[in-house]
Amino acid sequence: MAGQGEIVQRKIVMIGCGVVGQGFLEILVQKKELLSKKFGFEPVLVGVSDMMKGSVMVPEGIDIPAFLEHVSAGKKIDEFSAPGAVAGLDSIATIQQADADIMVEVTYTDIKTGEPATSHMREALKKGMSIATTNKGPITLHFKELCGLAEQNKAILKYEGVVMSGTPIFDLLDYCLAVNDVKEIKGILNGTTNFMLEKMEEENMAYDDALALAQKLGFAEADPTADVEGFDALAKVIILSNVVLGGNIGTDDAERIGISGITIEDVQQAKAENMRYKLIGSTKLVDGKIIASVKPVKLPLSDPLAGVGGAVNALTFSTDLSGDITIQGSGAGKIETGFAIMIDVLNIHREL
Repeated sequence: MAGQGEIVQRKIVMIGCGVVGQGFLEILVQKKELLSKKFGFEPVLVGVSDMMKGSVMVPEGIDIPAFLEHVSAGKKIDEFSAPGAVAGLDSIATIQQADADIMVEVTYTDIKTGEPATSHMREALKKGMSIATTNKGPITLHFKELCGLAEQNKAILKYEGVVMSGTPIFDLLDYCLAVNDVKEIKGILNGTTNFMLEKMEEENMAYDDALALAQKLGFAEADPTADVEGFDALAKVIILSNVVLGGNIGTDDAERIGISGITIEDVQQAKAENMRYKLIGSTKLVDGKIIASVKPVKLPLSDPLAGVGGAVNALTFSTDLSGDITIQGSGAGKIETGFAIMIDVLNIHREL
């Protein structure tokens, strides 16, 4: 920890420069004075690499406001001009050559392979570089391996944003709910399906129409399979099972049923019974075994999760000391997810 009034520079290399990465950089600019005064933290961005936009490395530090203006104008990263700049390195070479304390990994998520993010993380950890990431792939598929590499190389691995974006889950458990035994976790882990089910109930909207609206509003991709068939929520359930409950399960070890089979008649029948359909991800430890699933569930209106509307995520932790604790918040968004990275980077700064 820095002494009172002492400012410590942390060199950062960022892999991926899409919406989340730019959101993180905007927060660094917006909160620069607060980070310095309150936390003794001065970020120095020494490199950025993006598969589509190119890369640049500036050992003395990139002018972040100028860089944001450059990429916001749609210009290639390679074209960013700065004294001593090295352009054109691929992501692995950028990691290998960057003199950085922290790697921010915000490339696209591939839940089937975890690549290219897993390779980026392995390379960084081998160098003793700490990591902040919002990428679900590596944490879902290779969590134990990456934790081992971090420990072996005296590095820190942080991943607050992989489950509920900027809504804190792991810090909540580590600090506010410390010494609690978590017996069960269940919740709404996909905002797209939550939005669709709400429209089907409240506006009597057919499934296809609710999906089309979600796509129009940007909540769902052109190919909505990951959302509506439960793959996105499943990845988060696997992470919660392994990180929080100490399991070692994979995507084949949990039941997965999406909402594509839910009809407007199902939703309206549940409404008549004072119930409400939600796509619920859940995991619990039973006799030493993880029981995990993602599936549509009819909840009584008295359940806190039943009242969660819109493209919002929520989780209920069942604990031995604090009872049931429910937290909800945005599960996506440029600034929200950028904030998750900011918290991880700040916590790495504190621990270093």
